[in-house]
Amino acid sequence: MLGKELDLLKNYPKSKRDTKGRANVITEADREIARQYGKDFFDGDRTYGYGGFSYMSRFWQPVVPDLQSHFQLTKESSLLDVGCAKGFMLYDLQQHIKGIKLAGLDISSYALEHAKEEVKHLLQQGDAKSLPFDNDSFDVVMSINTIHNLDEKECAIALQEIERVSKGKSFITVDAYRNDEEKERMLEWALTAKTIMHVDDWKVFFKDHGYTGDFYWFIP
Repeated sequence: MLGKELDLLKNYPKSKRDTKGRANVITEADREIARQYGKDFFDGDRTYGYGGFSYMSRFWQPVVPDLQSHFQLTKESSLLDVGCAKGFMLYDLQQHIKGIKLAGLDISSYALEHAKEEVKHLLQQGDAKSLPFDNDSFDVVMSINTIHNLDEKECAIALQEIERVSKGKSFITVDAYRNDEEKERMLEWALTAKTIMHVDDWKVFFKDHGYTGDFYWFIP
């Protein structure tokens, strides 16, 4: 049975996004560069992605207590972050819950090379479609704004992989929209996502592919 729709990132700082301005300058070639997930995407020009991706405590520190409470995380818990980038969320979890067992996976060698030093040893390069872990390896599996970067078929496989390596608890966020106005903004903003759906269609997609975890949406 599908889990809950809930915003575990409600305390993550929101930024005002100029979707129209971005849509006017972003080209398909820019998207191709962004999808290489290299220096341009993380630390290059804003056109290609983050425009500089560095650690700031104000982002994940306010979120960690909500994750801890919802998943009842303790030092005995294990958690995997699929699409961990430079490991910032894992670092804040590590600081907040001493002794928790953490792992991160990302497709970007650049992000991993430039990861937060304190968690670098917990991270590895890999693909969401083929997680290099045994069944039921982690109490919790999270994937924030990652699996929508795959096409629909691959996205379905990634959901099944999250389900496979989790002992039953998981949380994902994906690019989505609830109405025509949000759809227009989403399509103006999306740089790397290949699978974007109405929230109701996502829920059907989750159920169709056996995902039983919790979920929420990224809507610019």
